[in-house]
Amino acid sequence: MRFEELLDQVGSFGPFQLWNVALLALPRMLLPMHFLLPVFLAAVPAHRCALPGAPANFSHQDAWLEAHLPQEPDGTLSSCLYFTHSQALPNTTFWGAGQSPGQLEGEPSTAPCPQGWDYDRSEFSSTIATEWDLVCEQKGLNKATSTFFFAGVLVGAVAFGYLSDRFGRRRLLLAAYVSCLVLGLASAASVSYVMFVITRTLTGAALAGFTIIVMPLGEAEMEWLDVGHRTVAGVLSGTFWTVGVMLLSLVGYLIRDWRWLLLAVTLPCAPGILSLWWVPESARWLLTQGRVEEAHRYLLRCARLNGRPMGEDSLSREALNKVATRERVVQRPSYLDLLRTPRLRHISLCCMVMWFGVNFSYYGLSLDVSGLGLNVYQTQLLFGAVEVPSKLLVYLFVHHAGRRLTQAGALLGTALALGISLLVTSEMGAWSTALAVTGKGFSEAAFTTAYLFTSELYPTVLR
Repeated sequence: MRFEELLDQVGSFGPFQLWNVALLALPRMLLPMHFLLPVFLAAVPAHRCALPGAPANFSHQDAWLEAHLPQEPDGTLSSCLYFTHSQALPNTTFWGAGQSPGQLEGEPSTAPCPQGWDYDRSEFSSTIATEWDLVCEQKGLNKATSTFFFAGVLVGAVAFGYLSDRFGRRRLLLAAYVSCLVLGLASAASVSYVMFVITRTLTGAALAGFTIIVMPLGEAEMEWLDVGHRTVAGVLSGTFWTVGVMLLSLVGYLIRDWRWLLLAVTLPCAPGILSLWWVPESARWLLTQGRVEEAHRYLLRCARLNGRPMGEDSLSREALNKVATRERVVQRPSYLDLLRTPRLRHISLCCMVMWFGVNFSYYGLSLDVSGLGLNVYQTQLLFGAVEVPSKLLVYLFVHHAGRRLTQAGALLGTALALGISLLVTSEMGAWSTALAVTGKGFSEAAFTTAYLFTSELYPTVLR
């Protein structure tokens, strides 16, 4: 007997599977809220040198400011320099790139801001940029926070992938929840930039546990569902990611302080920990580990919830032992097994290239919400809303065109939309916005299909 035959007996799609999807909706919503958090957390508002006697009203058109701040080549006032001596004439032009005041005769001397910066707080009351003055010469440190965060995701993915196979999904999911909660609270209480970077990097590693564990356990495309229902369950589960994207825009709009915003997206981990009481372990994984009694208990629960009541003897231990023998892993797999045979090597290398394109385009768009003629909250909401029809189209195209053609079409659509947007001039603002939103929709379609596609290319022990 194969494991799929066991699923047929207890119900391969029913209330039990839908209950699992609902239980793991929370981590799927939390993932985008943390992954895309830099859009609000690290936002850089308009700023200028903090000068004694500066008017309280933040306006770059004020004559007083023009007498104290040099102009950039585009006519805006400098955010990083000031005149060492105030100018009588307000329209003083800032020197070109690579030139110093001494190179132009009569050019007034300038210097970096000596007393910090004044920030426009009309949109954000506080961000990490305003907290630690991560602007001008220090702006690279602001951008580096996302790099460190995703470096943590990379390390966490490798670690959780191995540990979840060794100790089980539920235990590692608990570890991910607890770590995310503790480290998120520590990040919100950071007293220095270094402390913030370290805790956010570790938070990224903890969140990787959700991406690695939730997908095979929660979507259950491989673990608790038959082949025929994997697509609908995968698309349904993916909608919770989209809900998280749109919810982030609402939470960011209501909470303008970065510490409270970070708390708001972290505290839901607490009820998530409690929900693990009802989350089942993968019966297939339990059988691969020879834990027949535990698998038997979960299979009976599945049958009961799916309206197929079975007695203790209906699923005989002998039958489960045979399935366990068939599924059991003789030698624990390693990451090298992904490249061991020519077939697996071909699959793995193609998936790596595909996933790089999927992630690079999706996060490249999602983390840059400027220049579309909308404020950051409207753009975030629009980028989330366009994912809904994308997922519905994925469901239709996967059924009629297959996973591979859908994946290729989504990536090609993303490339065309973004490529054409490079040819659009700044005066054509509406077209630029439309192309960016279209590209975002295609990139989300590629992301959803990639999960459906990749998960079915590997056996359970390598998944």
